[in-house]
Amino acid sequence: MEITFYLSAAIAIAATLMVITVSNATHALLYLIVSLLAVAIVFFVLGAPFAAALEIIIYAGAIMVLFVFVMMMLNLGKAAAAREQGWLNPGIWTGPGVLAALLLAELAYIFAQGGDTPWGTAAVTAKEVGIALFGPYLLGVELASLLLLAGLVGACHLGWNQAGIETGHEEERGHENG
Repeated sequence: MEITFYLSAAIAIAATLMVITVSNATHALLYLIVSLLAVAIVFFVLGAPFAAALEIIIYAGAIMVLFVFVMMMLNLGKAAAAREQGWLNPGIWTGPGVLAALLLAELAYIFAQGGDTPWGTAAVTAKEVGIALFGPYLLGVELASLLLLAGLVGACHLGWNQAGIETGHEEERGHENG
């Protein structure tokens, strides 16, 4: 099991480096999905199957679908459609495909070994995570929630100001013409 940890960590690092260095946004998304799956396997190997499941469901599933949807919405026009046809080249999928195949082989190895947690550790349950987060780490959780709330308020403020500026000009034009 120790080798699966190190191999998954190496795949996560390699895929994350490719996310940062690749120039095409679609390729970066593919590498990011591989990186998130590798981190999920790291969580599973360390005895946190709940965290691994959340990593796959929330990050690799829902958030990546949102990113792919945004990418699809940004690539409008005939030139973008021609460029997308070039992305379907099988050579583009080689890097993420190899890394994903390594992760699949690791997962098969883990399940062949019985799926036990390595190094004699016990699995961490959702209840234990909740007790730890709202016990000794309560202050950190509350500070993180305040930071997220401040970001939400800032984003709403910026969005409303832009909308107010645009609608304010339209209203002035309407009064001048009417």
